[in-house]
Amino acid sequence: MLEQIRDNWRPMKGAVQERWFRLTDDDLDQIDGRLERLVRRIQARYGVTSEEAHDQVNQWYARLIPERRRPIQTRKAPAAVL
Repeated sequence: MLEQIRDNWRPMKGAVQERWFRLTDDDLDQIDGRLERLVRRIQARYGVTSEEAHDQVNQWYARLIPERRRPIQTRKAPAAVL
């Protein structure tokens, strides 16, 4: 998760601000895709513990990228007709 957030920070900024609307544009620029900075900013803006902030981020990310939670399924080839 850590690398996906950092590597995709610019496109994810809108989704982050949508979820945590108290984070300012300046906050998002300072976070710069770093998970620990995001957690600290959530703690500061929302008055939650580090653990609560981590849980919020994990739940948000799991909903944002649901295919990461499911195993990859392959299609079975249709049975040959004799």
